[in-house]
Amino acid sequence: MDQVPAAAIRELAPTGRLRATINLGNIVLAQQDPATGALGGVSVDLAHELAGRLGVPVELFPFDTAGKAFGALQSSSCDVGFLAIDPVRAADLDFTGPYVIIEGTYLVPDSSPLRDIDDVDQDGIRIAAGKNAAYDLYLSRSLKHARLVHAPSSRAGIELLLAGKTEAAAGVRQSLAAAAAESSGFRVLDGRFLVIQQAMAVPKGRPAGADYLRGFVEEMKASGFIAASLAKSGQGEATVAPAG
Repeated sequence: MDQVPAAAIRELAPTGRLRATINLGNIVLAQQDPATGALGGVSVDLAHELAGRLGVPVELFPFDTAGKAFGALQSSSCDVGFLAIDPVRAADLDFTGPYVIIEGTYLVPDSSPLRDIDDVDQDGIRIAAGKNAAYDLYLSRSLKHARLVHAPSSRAGIELLLAGKTEAAAGVRQSLAAAAAESSGFRVLDGRFLVIQQAMAVPKGRPAGADYLRGFVEEMKASGFIAASLAKSGQGEATVAPAG
């Protein structure tokens, strides 16, 4: 990309630092070393790369849920975030095109009669979901019969299912598959109820910053940066979004 416009630098780093939200509730985007606390993943790599382009230091703000990360952007206590595109969030944020495509699906017990995605939305079915996650926002609008049981985080939603308090847990396929591998007796349904488009975002009212960010994301996809970062962080099966 060409030299960063001064207006974009001011809007993306108004404090002289790039303050970026990191959503640890989505294993595809970010991971934290349990021993050292070090952050890694594609969103961390993108934040560092963007800060380098802007010529400012980066300050990472890790959150355990997407809802908390959204709140930090809403209040402008952070400048750049990594969230799924959703119309509720778009009222307050300007999104880039997606850089990663993720599937939303369900985790159920092996003994469950639920076999297909369409089986889940029926009377008497309770679905655990991390409150204000992209899949929770979608299911809140689309479910006709099943009932959502909100948990404070995506992991907490999975724990509700494991404890037998719901019939299914909604989530990102990779996180649900990891939970199934850790706890015998559970399986991830084939198919998906949602294609989750992960993008970068800035608070509204920063047009120069948003415009620069859109070009930045397209370059990161085209150059192979995102694919390489996903592979490095053990998420090589995630799908890089097509060019915008």
